[in-house]
Amino acid sequence: MDRVKKEQLVAELHEKLQRATAAILTDFRGLSVAEITELRDNLAQQGVEFKVVKNTLMRIAAKGTGAEVLEPLLQGTNAVAIAYDDPTVSAKILKAFGKTNDKFQVKGGVLGTRELTVQDVLALADLPSREELLAKLLGTLHAVPTALVRVLGGVPRAFVGVLAAIQREKENA
Repeated sequence: MDRVKKEQLVAELHEKLQRATAAILTDFRGLSVAEITELRDNLAQQGVEFKVVKNTLMRIAAKGTGAEVLEPLLQGTNAVAIAYDDPTVSAKILKAFGKTNDKFQVKGGVLGTRELTVQDVLALADLPSREELLAKLLGTLHAVPTALVRVLGGVPRAFVGVLAAIQREKENA
C-alpha cells in the first residue's frame, strides 16, 4: 500500500473513531473468511462497522481520540468494531459471536474516552439497549400520572359511596 492510500485510510479511521460512541478491539486469528464475513454482516445490520486494521495505522489514527487508550492492546491481529449509536449493540453481537467461536476474542474497548477491559465489554453486552431503557422510562413516566388520577378519582368515588349509604339509611328508617 502506498503512502497516499495509507494517509487516506488513517484520516478516514481517525474521523470514524472521533464520531464513535464505542470501539471494541478484537482478535480474529484462526477464523475463516466466511466467519468474519458473517460477523461483519451481523454488525453492519445494526450500524456497526467492523474493520481489520494494521496496528501502526490504528495507533496513528487513534491519536487525539478516545481510542488512544487502546494502544497497549495493539499487538497481533486486530479488528475493531466501531459503534456510532448504541454501544451495547456491538458488545452484544461480539459476545454472542464469541460464544459460538472459541478462536474469537475480545481484547478490550473504549466507551467515549473510558477504557474498557474484557469484563467491562461483557458487562456492557448485558445492559439493556437504548430502546429498552427508553421504553422502561416511558412506562415509569406513564405510571406516575395514572396512579395520581386513580388516587384523585378515589376520593369522589368514596364520597358518592358515603352519600349512597346515607340515602339507603334514610330509606330504611
